[in-house]
Amino acid sequence: MPPSDIIIKGAREHNLCDVDLVLPRNQLICLTGVSGSGKSSLAFDTLYAEGQRRYVESLSTFARQFLGQMPKPDVDHISGLSPSISIAQKSAGSNPRSTVGTITEIYDFLRVLYARVGQGHCPRCNQAITAQSREQIIARIMAQPAKTKFVVLAPIVRQQKGEFRDLCEDLLKQGFVRARVDGETVQLTDDLALDRQMRHDIEVVVDRLANGPSIRSRLAEAVELGLKLGEGNLIVAPEEDSANPQATKSTKKRSGLRPGDIALSADYACNSCGISFQPPTPQLFSFNSPQGMCYECDGLGQMFSFDPEKLVTDSTKSLAKGCIELFGQWKDLGRWKRHIYKGVADTIERKRDLPAATLAETPWQELTAEQQHLWLWGTGDEHITYTWRGGKNSQKYGGTFEGLIPELLEKYRSAKSKSLIAKLEKFMNVIRCPDCNGQRLNPQSRSVRLTTTHEDFGANSGNGTSLTLPQVSALPIEEAEKFFSELTLDKTAKIVASEVLKEIRGRLGFLTNVGLDYLSLERTAPTLSGGETQRIRLAGQIGCGLVGVLYILDEPSIGLHPRDNDRLLSTLKHLRDQGNTVVVVEHDEDTMRAADQIIDFGPGPGVRGGEVVAVGDAAKVGRAKNSVTGAYLSGKRKIEVPTKRRIEDVRCKIEDVEDGEAEVENASSIAHQISHLPTLRVVGARHNNLKGVDIEIPLGAFVCLTGSSGSGKSSVFSDILVETLRRDLNGGKGMPGEHDCIEGIE
Repeated sequence: MPPSDIIIKGAREHNLCDVDLVLPRNQLICLTGVSGSGKSSLAFDTLYAEGQRRYVESLSTFARQFLGQMPKPDVDHISGLSPSISIAQKSAGSNPRSTVGTITEIYDFLRVLYARVGQGHCPRCNQAITAQSREQIIARIMAQPAKTKFVVLAPIVRQQKGEFRDLCEDLLKQGFVRARVDGETVQLTDDLALDRQMRHDIEVVVDRLANGPSIRSRLAEAVELGLKLGEGNLIVAPEEDSANPQATKSTKKRSGLRPGDIALSADYACNSCGISFQPPTPQLFSFNSPQGMCYECDGLGQMFSFDPEKLVTDSTKSLAKGCIELFGQWKDLGRWKRHIYKGVADTIERKRDLPAATLAETPWQELTAEQQHLWLWGTGDEHITYTWRGGKNSQKYGGTFEGLIPELLEKYRSAKSKSLIAKLEKFMNVIRCPDCNGQRLNPQSRSVRLTTTHEDFGANSGNGTSLTLPQVSALPIEEAEKFFSELTLDKTAKIVASEVLKEIRGRLGFLTNVGLDYLSLERTAPTLSGGETQRIRLAGQIGCGLVGVLYILDEPSIGLHPRDNDRLLSTLKHLRDQGNTVVVVEHDEDTMRAADQIIDFGPGPGVRGGEVVAVGDAAKVGRAKNSVTGAYLSGKRKIEVPTKRRIEDVRCKIEDVEDGEAEVENASSIAHQISHLPTLRVVGARHNNLKGVDIEIPLGAFVCLTGSSGSGKSSVFSDILVETLRRDLNGGKGMPGEHDCIEGIE
């Protein structure tokens, strides 16, 4: 008996009956048998549990006190046990910040790739971001209104942990006396007492000036010194931050910048707009980092806000006539509100050459999507002119318009009355973030691109196709593989990106090999099935390249279409060929026949099981008399196809995997006989990858919806039908996917 084998003696965990086994190392072993026969008891509760216990015991006493004492499985002896990794059937978690990209760590490599070799573009004018000269920076600063008081700051520390006592002493020796620490201006001679466990932003005050023609030479010196200290970056901030303290308090601090700050860069700026940007770093492309996340939704891509579909209660009415119930008609509003809305409408109509009263009097459904968005979400930085008329006098002033939904959100946040809160929540829902359109990142991060010349992306002209990181993350993994196969990079960029691209291409290939090429990297963890989660973890383990490990898997073929079985088995064999022992708890026939050894438990479930009834390859197990599995493998027993079916049974099959188009496949005779049955009809299903699908489901029948993985089965049943019935039939809070309607609920 080779000493390298895993030897188990006297396993009695749960219903196991003193099982003795020898598991050959570096082989694919399939544990099978009827449900409840003891497969998982041996694999997870004995083998994996003992492997974990021994690992914990190998740690120091200090580390063990945090992990706790793990109980020893009920087994007499296990030898030859390797470090164990369990890949079980379980959910990937409910954290909406976890995606396929973050779970597999592909997104981490993408962030590095885009930060190092991506081409930045201006979010405003879409021009490429290039270097900005010092003269351009000085001109940008002096373009401020005359006599404006400002401070030139050099960013020294960005989101780093520490107390920074030595840094403050060094700055004092260089002659600097003030700095802005985490948004507050302090004296460097003060005891800052920074928390070393928190991340801080420190900007040293280079000079304080008031804008005017005479400051040019002094400003040039401040800019030169600021760019030197800030490594090509500086910040121009209003000197009197107390001028608008309320705005400062209500605005979230983002990467050290405060309201009114102007970030300038000698290396990363738009020469057309004169806007400077932060130098790209991997954190800038992380939706879990304050530097990269969308400012509105905090990197979630969605937010609990007022749903336009619920908010607009009568789209045949105009805004002035009360299409939004919560606002009512303009004539019933206060004089100040009417004045604001009239100013917004007049300004937009004038700037866009629209006829008078178009935005106020046109029915809501006839307004363009852009015009509706302006009313709901505001005009951004666009200047709005308001005219206030009081008696014989009139006064004009300017400002911005935040939008109707932000106005309602402010009312909702400040509401203290439960009845008012309940009234407002009737019009609210979890909606896609209007600022980032669900892409999670801030405007600068969403404007960095990489170019591919792969022919499938329409790049036959040679110019290539440029995609941002959110756009790449939204591609199916199969398409993402093609995108990264032929990137357009110069000689230096190829050297920088070579190792990162190797990891990205390899991990995308592993996901394809386990049959997950239909997923996208932006797919969130809560939407993944248990089988998909297991295969994602399996692909991740292959990417790790570990050797000499005992992998234990729990039915990896669950939820997998038979067409993808071969790819899954080749992945398991690849894991074995790397020098690992792979133990699979499985009922799938293809897996059993591909295994190096089958161990069949039985002969029955519970107290009638817990014994090893057959060991060997498929042919040997098929000859075992007490093996139920062997009887089916050999063909002695089989599940017969019924010669006659109930006429109510209907098979629904989604045929087109890529397009998500559904087709109900019925024999004409059966269709004729069931025509009298009541049905539920899903009309225009467009959730996820569905393309306007119509599906008719007979009631009181056994209906099977099948199709390849990712073809849209769960999108129809779980995300649309179940959620709609929960909401409309049971009066619950269901949130169905996108569709037109469901007929027959009554």
